Amino acid sequence: MATSMTTDEPPSSQSSSKSRSGEKNWLERLFGAFSAEPKSRDELLDIIKDAADNKLVDAEALSIIEGALDVSSQQVREIMIPRSQMVVVSLQDKPEEFLPKIIESGHSRFPVIGESIDDIRGILLAKDLLPLVLKGLEEFQLEDIIRPANIIPESKRLNILLREFRENRYHMAVVIDEYGGVSGVVTIEDILEEIVGEIEDETDEEEADSFIRKVGDNDFIVKALTPIEEFNEYFDCELSEEEFDTIGGLIMQSFGHLPGRDESTRLGDFMFRVLYADNRQIHLLRVSRKERPPEEET
Repeated sequence: MATSMTTDEPPSSQSSSKSRSGEKNWLERLFGAFSAEPKSRDELLDIIKDAADNKLVDAEALSIIEGALDVSSQQVREIMIPRSQMVVVSLQDKPEEFLPKIIESGHSRFPVIGESIDDIRGILLAKDLLPLVLKGLEEFQLEDIIRPANIIPESKRLNILLREFRENRYHMAVVIDEYGGVSGVVTIEDILEEIVGEIEDETDEEEADSFIRKVGDNDFIVKALTPIEEFNEYFDCELSEEEFDTIGGLIMQSFGHLPGRDESTRLGDFMFRVLYADNRQIHLLRVSRKERPPEEET
């Protein structure tokens, strides 16, 4: 009687063997898919998700890969900052007119316009305004420092635009519609955020949380959206919160009309001067506080 001789592997060896076999099968699928080229985006994503399930790709890497694939199929019109939300500088504006707008926005680049928003003359970089500190306003000419604007159609694909941003070393483009009118702007950061998610710099948290900035011993820049409660807490005062929630609303009531730049009004111990307002609302205020006389000694 013939006897069949078999050698059993230890359980741990079997488990390890199965694991290696599973990894090999997955790798075979991966390399096979790329050698034969996946037939669809969904098929490629399935393979990458399998890699994540097998802990060969972490969740963050998977998210970035998905974002990169999305960008390849998206057009500029899907992510651009629309015309209505653009922060622009007029070529005719004087520094004292556009600087408050630049300060409030916190942006680093601004389209410069001529007679209308459809008349794009160039791009202003905030850093190019630094010589103002040394030269003074008298010698300043905005047209001398603006840079050429990059004009692109709404239909341009994001992956192509990203390559152009990198190759040509520019960071903002003005988007036009099929009739040649400006429809928005897009930056390299907008595209990168589609891939890796929201990008915050060192000032984002400060800008999100800070409505009041001290610029002198008794001088402050205050956003009109500052809650009155926060204003009162900062200055240890008691401005009324009965009718309005924000400083802007309270100031509008004090003026009795929508004020223009440089108009001033007093509330209690405070003098409010409008730094920036459009035809709908106040945006930025300069606030000084009347110094209280020292208490008389008793």
